[in-house]
Amino acid sequence: MKAIQILTLLLLIGPVAGFPEDVQAQDRPPIIDMHMHTGLPHRVPAGTPALCRPAPCRGDGQAVADPTELMHGVLEVMDRYNIVKGFLSGVDWSVVKSWAAAAPGRFLASPFILRPGSSNLEALKQEYAAGHFDGMGEIGTQLDGIPPNDPALEPYFQLAEERGLPVLIHTLGIGPYMPQFRSAAGSPLLLEGVLVKHPKLRLWVENAGYPYRDQMIAMMYQYPHLYADLSTITWVIPRPAFYDYLKAFIRAGLGKRLMFGSDEMVWPEKIGAAVESIEEAPFLTEEQKRDILYNNAVRFLGLESDKSAPVKRSAKRGG
Repeated sequence: MKAIQILTLLLLIGPVAGFPEDVQAQDRPPIIDMHMHTGLPHRVPAGTPALCRPAPCRGDGQAVADPTELMHGVLEVMDRYNIVKGFLSGVDWSVVKSWAAAAPGRFLASPFILRPGSSNLEALKQEYAAGHFDGMGEIGTQLDGIPPNDPALEPYFQLAEERGLPVLIHTLGIGPYMPQFRSAAGSPLLLEGVLVKHPKLRLWVENAGYPYRDQMIAMMYQYPHLYADLSTITWVIPRPAFYDYLKAFIRAGLGKRLMFGSDEMVWPEKIGAAVESIEEAPFLTEEQKRDILYNNAVRFLGLESDKSAPVKRSAKRGG
């Protein structure tokens, strides 16, 4: 009887008592994170608190500046929450490829595109030809003031459509405090010409275009191939504001086209905060949670027909 009581206590307090986290993780259903990074496009000193909005506010957590240390922190949290795949991008393409090589099967490697250009495009074509990348984006040109309908981006969308690549784009009203960022360049309506010209483009918008709620819902109604993720807004804005925004999309019937993302940037602990914001949403059914955390990404990425697609986390990291 005493042994049973001790085992029950260990199961309840788990990691605190040294109970293996792998056991707990494997009890969790799988998750796909559609928005991960190897860092930020600008330098953030180690130990910097996480972003928060609106100012004045105080973020928590501590930034990890070293890419290798950040990778280990990210993989640790992925293991803990049974995140079986992550769509990973970064400005330094070599770091993205190094993460993918260090953890085979865990990441869909993709280049962060901050400034479009012909030489950049030719280099990108070579990377795809070599099989180094699985997607395109985050296309973060809005951070530099460039809207999604800028002609300089047209060759990128054409390339992505031709190759059937999933494409993540930053098209919303908020972003990092960078001097060239413009909220007006993030209206989801600016995507309309892109979607009309490229009807087979597999595109998703980060943060469901926050706070352009009605514009984003209109675009998703009109263009059924357009998806959205719930990423930074799961933790960077007050949770009531996030829940109000999410409820609008659920009420609009778009729960089958919302995907989970953490957008952890340089704060790996924010991955868990993002997961818990979905799991703890009192208005979501269990089916809706599973759709957001896993099922919708499986459909969007076409993993239903991929026999190598993960359905259960391997006990060994990187498997």
